[in-house]
Amino acid sequence: MKLSAELAAFSRRLGHDFAAPDHLIRAVTHGSLSGPGRSDNQRLEFLGDRVLGLIMAQALLDADPDASEGQIAPRFNALVRRETCADIARVIDLGAVLRLGRGEMQTGGRRKEALLADAMEAVLAAVYLDGGLVAARAVVLRHWADRIGAAPDDARDAKTALQEWAQGRGEPPPAYTELARTGPDHAPVFTIAVRLASGPMSQAAAGSKRQAEQAAAAALLRMLGG
Repeated sequence: MKLSAELAAFSRRLGHDFAAPDHLIRAVTHGSLSGPGRSDNQRLEFLGDRVLGLIMAQALLDADPDASEGQIAPRFNALVRRETCADIARVIDLGAVLRLGRGEMQTGGRRKEALLADAMEAVLAAVYLDGGLVAARAVVLRHWADRIGAAPDDARDAKTALQEWAQGRGEPPPAYTELARTGPDHAPVFTIAVRLASGPMSQAAAGSKRQAEQAAAAALLRMLGG
């Protein structure tokens, strides 16, 4: 099967020329479009997560031979987590070539963080199946290179950092509350508040509950000086 013009352009942005185009086609096919005789990218997501993890672990060890496991682990977590994969997907405009069912298209599936992150992992698996670990490593290093050296030793996400801040002071975990949801169904905006048992609180708005919670936690951490 030959790649469409859009997928061929995406392949060039990705930096891999597929010998077996079916791998890429499957990687960009969401479960909402699956059906008899049509494979989606769910199994590839599973494989791609492991491929990315292996390559990133080796890249971090190579980049800093003297770093301890305690230093490398949070950097690793920051580089392979969902938010980072989704960011890379946006940079290479993966959303534009996703094959989605009507429902996902109508609800803004091309911009959903979880969907983009999963598809990015599926694409990495497709590269691995098509060209092996060497090809997959080349793609990962091409798109993650700038982030590898910039990953901080303390790369916890804001919600985790805030929870640890509270627990370290004997407080229960922070409480998150949805204050509002505005905008159309295909592009909602969630406003989330976070409050500590001791009183301090903050709020933030974003296009997903997860992003809004993270933003609210980050804002409260800044307020607390954490």
